[in-house]
Amino acid sequence: MVINIVQRLGSRVAVMGATIALLACGAPSTAQREIVQPLPGADAQQTQGFASYLDTVADRARREGVSQRAIDAVLPTLSFDESVAALDRRFAPTPAGQAFPSFGPEMAKRINAAKIRQGRQVYADEAARLVVIEQQTGVPASIMVSIFGHETSYGTIMGNTDLPRALATLAYEGRRRELFEGELIAVLKMIDKGVPRSVLRGSYAGAFGYPQFLPSVFLKLAKDGDGDGKAEIWSSRADAFASIANYMVAAGWRRGEPWGFAVSVPATLNTNAIASRERVAKCARAVERHSEWKTMREWKALGVYPAGGVWPADDRVEASLLITPGLDAQGYLLTRNYRAILDYNCSNYYAMSVGLLADGVRN
Repeated sequence: MVINIVQRLGSRVAVMGATIALLACGAPSTAQREIVQPLPGADAQQTQGFASYLDTVADRARREGVSQRAIDAVLPTLSFDESVAALDRRFAPTPAGQAFPSFGPEMAKRINAAKIRQGRQVYADEAARLVVIEQQTGVPASIMVSIFGHETSYGTIMGNTDLPRALATLAYEGRRRELFEGELIAVLKMIDKGVPRSVLRGSYAGAFGYPQFLPSVFLKLAKDGDGDGKAEIWSSRADAFASIANYMVAAGWRRGEPWGFAVSVPATLNTNAIASRERVAKCARAVERHSEWKTMREWKALGVYPAGGVWPADDRVEASLLITPGLDAQGYLLTRNYRAILDYNCSNYYAMSVGLLADGVRN
C-alpha cells in the first residue's frame, strides 16, 4: 500500500530527500539534520553570564551524584553557541489554530522507493537479530527499521554537533531550561558511566546515535543488543534496534496489534459526533486531531472499511480515526501502538510516515 501511495503522490510532488522537517507539534525532531557550526565573537557579558550559569549546573550535578572528574572534564570546556540558540528559536512550537500542511506532499518528503529499498536491505542484513528482539518485545522488526531509517537515514546522518555545548547553550538561553539543563546533567552522568566524550555528537537539540535518543532517554532505555555488555547506540545496529524496541515497550506498545491502516470513510459519518474529548499530557497538539476511541467492531458498524479489505483478527482492538488534511485527504484508523510511535516524536506526519514505511519494508 505504501508504495502505491508514494507512486500516486510522486506524480504531483518532488521527493525532497531524507530530511525530516519539524511539523505538527513543534518539538525538535530527534533526527534534526542541520549541522551547527559554532559562531565566534560572543560578547563579554554573555560569556560571563554563561560561565556563572555553568557554576550552578556544577552544583546541581554534584547534588545528583556526578563526579568532580566528569564536571571538570566537561563544563570548563564549554562556550555559548549562538547558532544553536538561533536554531532553537527557529523551531518554536506551531501556534494553536494554525493550519496543518497537506498530507500528501509531507509523506512524499519522507517515503520514497529508494528509502523502502534501503529499509528492506537493512531488514535482510539484520534479520537474525531483529527477529530475536521482536520475539522478546513484541515490537515488529519493520517498525524498528523504519524508525532507524527516519531518525538517521539508516545510520548515515547522525549530526556532528557537540552535545554538551549545545545542551549548555539551550539551557542557558532559558526558553526550555528545565528540559535542557536536565539533559546536560544526563550527559555528565553518561561520561561518569564511561561513555567517551568523542561519541557525544548529534543534533543541535541534543539527540544522538542511530535512534537519536536524548541523553536522559539513553540512561533510562538504551539496551545491549549484541551481548557485549554495552549499549553503544552510536555504532552498533543491534544495540540501536534493542533500544528502539525498549522505547516502544516503555511507550505502551501492544504485542500483536497493528499500528493502523487506511480506511474508507462514508460521507454520512458525523465526525463531530465522534470528536475526541481526551486530555493527554504529551503530544496534545497532534492528538487533538484524532477521534474518540472505538473498537474495530464499532467502526465496522459505522460503515468504515479498510482500504486493503482486511480487518484485524481481533475486533475488540481499539482505534481512533484520523482524517488527514489537504485535497488528498485519507482516513486512518490508529491503534494504541500508533500512540507509542507518536511518543517518539510528537508529529502525526512523523508517526504516520514511520508506520507507512514499516509497511513498505515488511511487504
